[in-house]
Amino acid sequence: MAITAADVNKLRTQTGAGMMDCKNALVEANGDFEAAIDILRKKGQKIAAKRGGNDAKEGVVLAQATADGKAGVILTLNCETDFVAKNDGYVSLVQSLVDLALSKLPTSVEELKALAYDDRLSVEEKITEQVGVIGEKLDLSAYALINAEHVVAYNHPGNQLATLVGLTASSTEIAEAGRQVAMQVAAMAPIAINKDGVDERTIEREIEIGKELAIQEGKPAEMAEKIAMGRLNKFFQENTLLSQAFIRDNKLTVEQFLNSTEKGLTVSDFKRFSLS
Repeated sequence: MAITAADVNKLRTQTGAGMMDCKNALVEANGDFEAAIDILRKKGQKIAAKRGGNDAKEGVVLAQATADGKAGVILTLNCETDFVAKNDGYVSLVQSLVDLALSKLPTSVEELKALAYDDRLSVEEKITEQVGVIGEKLDLSAYALINAEHVVAYNHPGNQLATLVGLTASSTEIAEAGRQVAMQVAAMAPIAINKDGVDERTIEREIEIGKELAIQEGKPAEMAEKIAMGRLNKFFQENTLLSQAFIRDNKLTVEQFLNSTEKGLTVSDFKRFSLS
């Protein structure tokens, strides 16, 4: 059957595929739109398999909280090149995934991928389809959800770094304090909220390094453990969020800053995703 320009444009609007790809798919499908969509999807799957070994280290990271501030999501969709990552269409694709996640609040990457993206495709299928459209490997590599009394999202300019912070109370003043802490997380990359959140393996490694450094400095072996514990405390101060010096006023720790905003206010959870 004759394939019209209107048919091609309709398929292109539905799938985002290139004009020639749409025309060829419609010709192959004898004008059947559903069959043409399947052909384009299969093309995407073939490209995904072909490019599966490629590095996808570029991409977009976005975080956003719900309108009521009670939940927030953060995700990373990787691609192969900076050129694609900076394309408005690609950023819009990532934003659409964030919007869907905010509406459904899945708890894992797997749950997000299984959600219906539209009436045709799941999220995972949509990403595969876009591999065919874009011609690069795409990977929904990271996703997290935070539920809290108040959740603040921060997106660093450039869409390569974003953070989420959950707080234990909510108000306009607390929201602004949360924004400052979200920027702190972006700048200082803490590994835990406080020392209780640091895993034992990390603690053991820091103690061993501290002991070795003390011995290399000529300190007696019997003093090495005490010196190592002192260095461990410094490690906690520099690498756990509440103990870090607050970047807006280094005379305060983050914990003290939050207490100055509202007594007892603290961070219940945080997430930081970065491409670098």
